[in-house]
Amino acid sequence: MAKVRVKQVRSAINKPVDQKRTVQALGLRKLNQVVEHEATPQIMGMINKVKHLLEVEEIK
Repeated sequence: MAKVRVKQVRSAINKPVDQKRTVQALGLRKLNQVVEHEATPQIMGMINKVKHLLEVEEIK
């Protein structure tokens, strides 16, 4: 299965609680932190919910 590299580029301050928790659930704690996940439908849905705070790169 493909992987995605997710980087938090904008702060979750002053965002709704569900968006803050989604960013935390993706494993992101600080700005410019990068994590890798499998591109499952669940993860892609989480990324889509907070895409305005993230940069996403697909890894082959």
